[in-house]
Amino acid sequence: MPRPLSHIRVLDLSRVLAGPWASQNLADLGAEVLKIERPGVGDDTRSWGPPFLKDKDGGETRESAYFLSVNRGKKSVTLDIAKPEGQRIALALAAKCDVLLENYKVGGLAKYGLAYDDLKKINPRIVYCSITGFGQSGPSAHRPGYDFIFQGMGGLMSITGERDGEPGGGPQKVGIAVTDVLAGMYASLAVTAAIAHRERTGVGQYIDLALFDAVVAFGANQILNYFTSGKIPGRYGNAHANVVPYEVFATADGHLILAVGNDSQFASFCRVAGRPELAGDPRYATMPGRITNRATLIPLLREILRERPGARWLTELEAANVPCGPINDYRQVFEDPQVQHRRLKIEIPHQAGVPSPTVASPMRFSETPVEYELPPPVLGQHTREVLGDLLGMRREELDQLAAQKII
Repeated sequence: MPRPLSHIRVLDLSRVLAGPWASQNLADLGAEVLKIERPGVGDDTRSWGPPFLKDKDGGETRESAYFLSVNRGKKSVTLDIAKPEGQRIALALAAKCDVLLENYKVGGLAKYGLAYDDLKKINPRIVYCSITGFGQSGPSAHRPGYDFIFQGMGGLMSITGERDGEPGGGPQKVGIAVTDVLAGMYASLAVTAAIAHRERTGVGQYIDLALFDAVVAFGANQILNYFTSGKIPGRYGNAHANVVPYEVFATADGHLILAVGNDSQFASFCRVAGRPELAGDPRYATMPGRITNRATLIPLLREILRERPGARWLTELEAANVPCGPINDYRQVFEDPQVQHRRLKIEIPHQAGVPSPTVASPMRFSETPVEYELPPPVLGQHTREVLGDLLGMRREELDQLAAQKII
């Protein structure tokens, strides 16, 4: 079945996480993604293990779980773009692609003759997306950086972690490389928007996307608190700056999340808790009152929530339409009936002779559903197919390129 981007071909010169996240999104939407990798080495993340996918005999393959997580739906083409013949082939491929995606350092592809200004001469319709740490301009443009650094510089760690003065207080990074993921999401959105523009005008364009910009934009609702009040947001641990109660509470046998977003939900919670008088207390009846009197309300709620086991609280609060939830590990996540119903775990047959597990795309289309046809590729799996079909290269020519370690 045709998908939204089934007419699009992507030349993917990115590696590690941000770029591959973007190109996997495009592949999920139907794009043909040609993943260019170094001969004999491949994407750095292929070796970022253990764990590695096991083959049908139980032996470890070269396919790390990290690599598998962001490379489904792609074709692996090994090509040494540091060599002139590799550059010639890359240019020939770019001439036949709609999109080029890369995350080299600023100006990194210019020395190979693969910058946007080079490619638009041979393919003016190309959409060229560069993902870098700090963007293509500005005083920090040439600085290197990783997700952890951007979480700190972009303000995210100033609002993440337990409050200063509390046990374990201090800055804390998010548990995933969220800046890379955000940049990848913004990149895939930007590319699809540029494709829509090109389909109206016939003109391609250049996209400059920075991890630093992405994580700053991600903080918009906390930043607006600062812009509006002049007060610098701080860490609230598992609490919320603008909503009370909205945090983790200990129960008689564990923990749960209570997320009361309005006054009627608070009144419902108080009824379930057997403390309706709290909802009538003028200090706590409204959200502004609960925020102002957080220091007295939260200790009361902690005492109340410790009185019952978590499962009982969840059952009773859900029945009263009070937002709440457990804190699951990933085993529990995939045991959840809702997760199973939504088929968030997918298995794709892999060349290693075993299913390759993957987390399904959350995009659900009524007319053009996401399909999972290609597993994450083994290194160079599609080199000869792609160069033969797209560029008309013969076996003898490909053999010679392989002998020269160009492919």
